[in-house]
Amino acid sequence: MSLSRCILGLACLWHGVIASPPGAVPSNIPITTDLQTATVAQPIANSAAPRKLHGKFLHITDLHPDQFYKPHSSTDETDACHRGKGPAGVYGAEVSDCDAPFALINATFDWIAANIKDDIDFVIWTGDTARHDSDEEIPRSADQVLGTNRWIADKLTDLFSDSTGQTLEIPIVPTLGNNDILPHNILLPGPNPWLQHYAHLWYRFIPEAQRHGFQFGGWFYVEVIPNRLAVFSLNTLYFFDRNAGTDGCASPSEPGYKQMEWLRIQLQIMRERGMKAILMGHVPPARTESKKLWDENCWQKYSLWLRQYRDVIVSGLYGHMNIDHFVIHDEHDINVGLLAGLADDSINTREAMDDELTVVAAADYLQELRHDWAKLERPPIDSKNPGKVKEGKKGRKGKKKKTDLWGERYSLSLVSPSIVPTYYPALRIVEYNTSGLENTPLWRDAAKNALPIEFEQNDRQKHLDLKPRHLSHTEADEDNEIDVQKKRRKKHKGGNSKPKEPDFLIPQPPAKSSPPGPAYSPQPLTLTGYTQYYANLTHINNITTEDLSALSSDDEEEETWVDWLFRWRKGRHGNKKPTHPEPDPRQFNFEVEYSTFDDKIYKLGDLTVNSYVELAYRISKQPKKGKAKGVDVMHESEAEEDEGDDDLFEDVEEEDEEEDYDDLSDGEESDDDCDEEELETETLKKHDKKKGKNKRKKNKRKKNKRKQNKIWTHFLTHAFVSTVEKKDLKKFA
Repeated sequence: MSLSRCILGLACLWHGVIASPPGAVPSNIPITTDLQTATVAQPIANSAAPRKLHGKFLHITDLHPDQFYKPHSSTDETDACHRGKGPAGVYGAEVSDCDAPFALINATFDWIAANIKDDIDFVIWTGDTARHDSDEEIPRSADQVLGTNRWIADKLTDLFSDSTGQTLEIPIVPTLGNNDILPHNILLPGPNPWLQHYAHLWYRFIPEAQRHGFQFGGWFYVEVIPNRLAVFSLNTLYFFDRNAGTDGCASPSEPGYKQMEWLRIQLQIMRERGMKAILMGHVPPARTESKKLWDENCWQKYSLWLRQYRDVIVSGLYGHMNIDHFVIHDEHDINVGLLAGLADDSINTREAMDDELTVVAAADYLQELRHDWAKLERPPIDSKNPGKVKEGKKGRKGKKKKTDLWGERYSLSLVSPSIVPTYYPALRIVEYNTSGLENTPLWRDAAKNALPIEFEQNDRQKHLDLKPRHLSHTEADEDNEIDVQKKRRKKHKGGNSKPKEPDFLIPQPPAKSSPPGPAYSPQPLTLTGYTQYYANLTHINNITTEDLSALSSDDEEEETWVDWLFRWRKGRHGNKKPTHPEPDPRQFNFEVEYSTFDDKIYKLGDLTVNSYVELAYRISKQPKKGKAKGVDVMHESEAEEDEGDDDLFEDVEEEDEEEDYDDLSDGEESDDDCDEEELETETLKKHDKKKGKNKRKKNKRKKNKRKQNKIWTHFLTHAFVSTVEKKDLKKFA
């Protein structure tokens, strides 16, 4: 026993965290001291060969490490994988609302070190590196939030440093998540203590020239390929509609407005320097007809910036939502009048999306996206002659309409799934075109010229002053003036005055002679594809369970799949207990879930905008006869002959619902009244549980075949990281 404990202790030291014995709750809740003083394994020594561009980068998001997670604890909402006995696995409770155990984080970094460490050029880390505040018995503290963030920052630094451990080999670009602050979602305008602390935590990652600006607003950029490609870390908390500490991007006094101005100026500089840019952040600019994540004014400006700087921007990369999908911005949705203060936004009926989407809420959101995609203009690709463009349609006067050859009407944002096992843990390796970049100087060489900054241990993390910020008289007067201006705009709504020119600066579009940017046309720095890796925790955790529902009363109804979706998610083994007294996991490993390079259903030639617009079009298609339930849409060009679309659909068997009724002795007929129907349903359920009473007649199930869009089903499969069975996905089809 003593030998095994020694081995366990050495293993924990190897990972930089001195863990409690399996099943024990940490004795001290704050983890600041442990994480700051812990020793970590030395990074694997690099080979003697000089490093060069590989054309790949890592996107990792939403780790949510939880130091209180206990294997074989209960996944119930009151326990949150912190207490009790239950089916929580060693590496996490998949498809549950529990956070990620340290074992999962350590195993993930081990896998990165062994498999991809030396093949990537930079890391995009899109936030949420603290646990959720979901356990009332162990409320989060500032030390815990900053402690896990420092731990991950140190692990990334050690993993991607040179053999001396003093210099980073590749750039790491972090951003703030809505759970990386306290209380979550609410970040006041800077400078503030949170931004000051993250400036300390990320001093290795933020260029020295931008550290002051980061403390002001939490945004910065890194030239990951000097003079060629920059990654912009946006502080999306100032765009987030649920941040009650700020008010969008309309007023010049708001940090969201200032960040948009900063972004506009920097993108203009990138254009003048001949550089390209990747935009990244935590909360994505997701928006449908009824839902939104960003403040409307922020979304409008961002979409306008994407449009005007389409020759500069490569793509947008985000996290937060846990589901694997993409967002298409349409220039037709941009309302310049709203940005100029000439239009009223009070009629906007979009509601803010929930912080954490359940499968049902996520599926509803994806359904709305699909509905929107049905309105997209299909790329002018000739299916009979691949690589050639169809001729433009003729207008009213017989002239051919101008063809949007490169899809520049649209812009693209990609949303990656998370490490936290909301579904299965996942990470993404994105590849880009390196043609002509073979002799480009590397970030490492430029970074060596920058002097390292050392912080005293006592300064690295201090307790935060989280008292509410009181407005000064000046600030209060400014806010009152803004309210007055808003009221004036509403009074003048619908007037007969002539339209005024916008009173804000609209960025200049690309020159007419400029070729399409890397987001539209294959060229250096165009994203060519990605490989999605996931860890099948159901297999890895190796938990065998027995169903506790068998021990419950016969009168208690079994929880249905839909019921499970709307509740706190207990995970795949909810309402069960493990049969093994001790955890017995299999070897941890990430495996390929899918790759855009060889996915025969997606058929993405690259990650350009046209490729995704074509995919969105194919996802939105409905069978011409016997349309599937859930989305009732008609594509604008559906009346035309859709060549090459025959492979979109597959035949699926569908069983009609069983029609049950009881041969009641009183012979009463059912009423159409809703209350009567509810009463009858309850009566039927009670009769179902009584054996030998009132024989029940059933109509036979009829199996019908119908057509179903297989690309939509495939999309949903990956959206939920292969955790939802295909038969259950039919509920959303």
